[in-house]
Amino acid sequence: MNDKEKESNFIFSYIDKDLEDGIYANNRVHTRFPPEPNGYLHIGHAKSSLLNYRTALKYHGTFNLRFDDTNPEKEDMEYVNAIKRDLKWLGIEWGENEFFASSYFPKMIEFAKEYIEKGVAYVDDQDMETIKQTRGTLTSPGVESPYRNRSVEENMQLFQDMIDGKVAEGEKVLRAKIDMANPNMNMRDPIIYRVRHLVHPSLNKEWHVYPMYDFAHPVEDAIEGITHSLCTLEFEDHRPLYNWFLENLDEFQNEPPRQIEFAKLNLSKTIMGKRYIKKLVDEGVIDGWDDPRLATISGLRRRGYTPEAIQNFCEEIGVAKANSTVDTAMLEHFIRDDLKTKAPRYNCVIHPLKVTITNWPEDKVEWLTIETNQDVEEMGTHKVPFTRELYVEQSDFMKEPIKKYFRLYPGNEVRFRGAYFITCQDYVEDEEGNVVELKCTYDPETKCGTGFKGRKVKGTIHWVSATEGKPVEIHMFDSLLKDDSRYTLDNIVEKVNQNSLEICHGYAEPEALKMKPFEKAQFVRNGYFSVDPKYSKPEHPVFNQVVPLKSKWRPPKKNK
Repeated sequence: MNDKEKESNFIFSYIDKDLEDGIYANNRVHTRFPPEPNGYLHIGHAKSSLLNYRTALKYHGTFNLRFDDTNPEKEDMEYVNAIKRDLKWLGIEWGENEFFASSYFPKMIEFAKEYIEKGVAYVDDQDMETIKQTRGTLTSPGVESPYRNRSVEENMQLFQDMIDGKVAEGEKVLRAKIDMANPNMNMRDPIIYRVRHLVHPSLNKEWHVYPMYDFAHPVEDAIEGITHSLCTLEFEDHRPLYNWFLENLDEFQNEPPRQIEFAKLNLSKTIMGKRYIKKLVDEGVIDGWDDPRLATISGLRRRGYTPEAIQNFCEEIGVAKANSTVDTAMLEHFIRDDLKTKAPRYNCVIHPLKVTITNWPEDKVEWLTIETNQDVEEMGTHKVPFTRELYVEQSDFMKEPIKKYFRLYPGNEVRFRGAYFITCQDYVEDEEGNVVELKCTYDPETKCGTGFKGRKVKGTIHWVSATEGKPVEIHMFDSLLKDDSRYTLDNIVEKVNQNSLEICHGYAEPEALKMKPFEKAQFVRNGYFSVDPKYSKPEHPVFNQVVPLKSKWRPPKKNK
């Protein structure tokens, strides 16, 4: 664990105080990450899972992975497998500590019966809309259900009927009997169980009653012996209810878990909510849950992000008590920083413009030796073919250059990276006036930067052989959302940036064609790119842009 991880935060301070006071036997610390398997994990889940996991590591404690599968209408084993794959990729290990909330269903029903026996739970015949309308408001109390004072015996029988499948969906619910005038709306007789006649996906068995999350969450934590339940801020108002459910069960009077809330992660111009992503997936707006424009873990992995970059990003943002939005540029900084010493550097022209070297022999191919990464000597060198016909970026030529433009224009000389000095002599236009070819000459005395003869050349550009280089498909990305304005399920499709994906057909040097799915490289001057695992074929890779080279975010200066 590095120095950053050892720094304290308010969560660690709470835990330290609990250990100092001897709240938990043997000073144990036990955390968990409880995703609902109704979608794929995103960067916010990465922050939460890493926080829980690393907290357990810091205190030499235990970490659980628990699938909170209490809502079978939206859950699927596909999501279970995806979550496990993503967490392993992030470097999180849980060993045999893998659990499903559904495995506690029989135990939960016994706890619900205990509430009934104690007179703190009742079966309500009101429908959901009526229950919602009678909860009251923040300034007025709720209205007690006419069924609130049923006898223990009647409630027990009605709840058993619910369990046995004798009650129609929506006909009855089991509610906690707390206080309909409580200023905290969550405490106004919340629902514990509702009727659903569904086959549970992981149990492969039909159940007729399903627990609500507010009840299941603390009970699951307590059953597993969790000491510190780290949750995001939306559960802060639910904490009194979390404690109430445990305080009213005899089994959990000693060492109950403590809920601690922290701010969730929000990224600029990024969709985080699973239900919004699912809608875009279902309507075919994006290319599945692993679309590289998404901040899902699978999307980031497919785009070319590394676990280390995400880990370092989550460490840097830390934990806070107030929600805020983090600039996506900060996340990009960490993948850029991680790849600069890991990725080889190749020439790839994304928007090709043909160049003919008029004084180069037509059939001559010269294989030049270029350093694979100038900053990492251990990467060695590789060969790059130089030929009469080449490609450069369209943006590297202007008919009439603007001020301080040091690339190709008529009469100007530039350095072709790792090759020769090249002078633009003329250009060819098509019928519409578009430049389609440059006529240039090379100076044979300037091979690989030698023989300058005192000449100063300000511009250096990359290039690819038109005859020895290979055509490649390149996916360039922009923000998935147009802006940071609020979106809803009704307008999310309209908020999508229609220009968030640009498919380009460029040319890459032969060495780049050897890359395999998920392998990454810096395309000189264009950014970092990764081989797409979904659409690439042998010798025909599709490259995803991971991140551009330039960053507008800078890490804060550290006090000396």
